[in-house]
Amino acid sequence: MPSSKISRHSYHHGDLANALTGAALELARAGGPDAVVLREAARQIGVSATAAYRHFSSREDLMHAVKDCALSELAERMQEEIERVPADADRAAQLRLRLRALGAGYIGFALEKPGLFRTAFAHMEPMTGRQGIDPMETPPFRMLIATLDGLVESGVIDVSRRPFLEVAAWATVHGMAELLLDGPMRHLPPELQQAAVDRALDMVTDGIMAR
Repeated sequence: MPSSKISRHSYHHGDLANALTGAALELARAGGPDAVVLREAARQIGVSATAAYRHFSSREDLMHAVKDCALSELAERMQEEIERVPADADRAAQLRLRLRALGAGYIGFALEKPGLFRTAFAHMEPMTGRQGIDPMETPPFRMLIATLDGLVESGVIDVSRRPFLEVAAWATVHGMAELLLDGPMRHLPPELQQAAVDRALDMVTDGIMAR
């Protein structure tokens, strides 16, 4: 992922694409998907729009790169939460905590970096000759799939219950993030927001691990 701290003229020869992506990532961080404009990214690093268009043929092309970076940052935030899980817990308890940590990191990222979260999941039409980003092939979703597969392999959940668990878990956690970020729950006091998050995460983990 390109550095998110790009200053004017800081890129090296041949690295303009990464510099533009880094500048656009900062625009997304501050203003969400609508702030990602190729000409503005070029202005931020001190190059012409003509030079920028040699690397990104359109705003949509640049947005794909920015979305990839935002999704990678989301995965990093989820991984940070997983690393807080105590190593001395028994296997079943550790897997449950890891599953819960994925959701906590996901929602935490949405609230801490709303511009990047909105950008990561902003709707885009697929570019001509290029498929759109499949959310089920992104790093955050692959982390969820791997954790659920681990629960099956460890015998914590039966293989017959495995199909579509990742979709159900994602729908619940993403819905909670959206409600807190842009929905009516954004007006709740912080302690009530946290209580709602805790209940949603417990519901997901308890439901998945119920025998």
